[in-house]
Amino acid sequence: YIAMFEDDITAEHTHLEISPAAILGICASIIPFPEHNQSPRNTYEAGMVKQALGLFAANMHLRLDTRGHTLHYPQQPLVKTSPMEIIGFNKRPAGQNFIIAMMSFEGFNIEDAIIINKASIERGLARSHFFRTYDAEERKYPGGEVDKFEIPERGVRGFKSAESYRLLSEEDGIIEPETQVNGGDVLIGRTSPPRFIKSYEEFELMQPNRRETSKNMRHNEKGIVDTVIISETVDGNKLVKIKVRDLRIPELGDKFSSRHGQKGVLGMTVDEPDMPFTSNGVIPDIIVNPHAMPSRMTLGQLFEGISGKIACSTGKLGDATAFEWKDITKLQEELVNAGFEFNGRETMYNGITGEKYEAGIYCAPIYYQKLYHLVADKIHARARGPVQILTRQPTEGRAREGGLRFGEMERDCLVGHGSALLLKERLLDESDRTVILVCEKCGLLAVYDRNRDKKYCPVCGEGTIISKVVCSYAFKLLLQEMMSLGLAPRLKLKEKI
Repeated sequence: YIAMFEDDITAEHTHLEISPAAILGICASIIPFPEHNQSPRNTYEAGMVKQALGLFAANMHLRLDTRGHTLHYPQQPLVKTSPMEIIGFNKRPAGQNFIIAMMSFEGFNIEDAIIINKASIERGLARSHFFRTYDAEERKYPGGEVDKFEIPERGVRGFKSAESYRLLSEEDGIIEPETQVNGGDVLIGRTSPPRFIKSYEEFELMQPNRRETSKNMRHNEKGIVDTVIISETVDGNKLVKIKVRDLRIPELGDKFSSRHGQKGVLGMTVDEPDMPFTSNGVIPDIIVNPHAMPSRMTLGQLFEGISGKIACSTGKLGDATAFEWKDITKLQEELVNAGFEFNGRETMYNGITGEKYEAGIYCAPIYYQKLYHLVADKIHARARGPVQILTRQPTEGRAREGGLRFGEMERDCLVGHGSALLLKERLLDESDRTVILVCEKCGLLAVYDRNRDKKYCPVCGEGTIISKVVCSYAFKLLLQEMMSLGLAPRLKLKEKI
């Protein structure tokens, strides 16, 4: 028979629980007042804590992680929980204390968007750096051939343009630290021996030139070269690692979250003079929409704000460990004793007109996290770009500069609208339009012999009518795959009207 708290012990009890908060895991232990939140919100936050930017390692400037984010000015939360001390969260915090005002503002914080004070951003609120490491090595190949770090010469196969190699050092073909780089710039110039050396020796042909295998910046990133490290691998090959850093200032579309699963993206930055202000002249950092509260019932966030105000006034960090507060109304009494209104609201004034708002507005410091879903890493558009080799359709995905898929359901919409030309443009002209040759006698694919400049049908020979037909490259592929199965797909052509 186990007692939860020391005060509950009677003669019948056999054990005493160390702390009821010990039921929570590492992530859930970071949430203040979790027992006052709806349970799914605590689950959401337990997932988002792992995505918050902070100081992930004290030696981050020496580390060469593939990707890394670091928050510039992490702060300890004003409202802590006991397990935070145990897991050392305050030594490596992942967030900052924002002054929030809970009100709608010009409709720009609809649907969980967040409005942020431009002056707060300029003072360094929620700034972070993004690091990425690129590496390359000089490999050795059978037959004594080796890679070489150098600025490729014009004759090299795959030579880009002299402009691409402008940043490289003349000595070793590696970029210098503190160089500004943009997408597609070459970081490490490298040439490799040609492939298939053996086959050329057999036929006593001219061996081709070396090929270009340089390391480039990712096409949608920019930054400054932070460190260049030259070392060697286990096999004794020369290895170069280059770390590129990029300053990330909060911008429209960046994701933020409080510690209560209340996530939202930046919807607007407002100049400081236009922000609402309290009678004491306090201007909030962010404005959160009050509609985020009623249906989600995250009262823990409101209590965190009240506790934060008390902490600011008394100079002691608030304690919000789960299940420790038997009577939450005492928190309200402490707030009144600290000289604030009992409900956490403040009298605020419209920054644009100077008029006083009729309603009191909840205004308090709340610990906010910047999550690593930044819009700079997600933004994507394409006009022209690479295509797949097999189908000649645009590649897929942002990393490959892919196209935006116009899927079956999108096609159905255009079919419903009856917009035939738009449909043809999307599904053919903008995708994989190609011209094939068809023999009108047998209906099979014909061939164009470039050397003799003649068209002929593999079945009927040259004495037949051969017509050009526009179709999708995927359709041509289908015909050829059917032929490989021993089927003869014959096309019957009519005169084009």
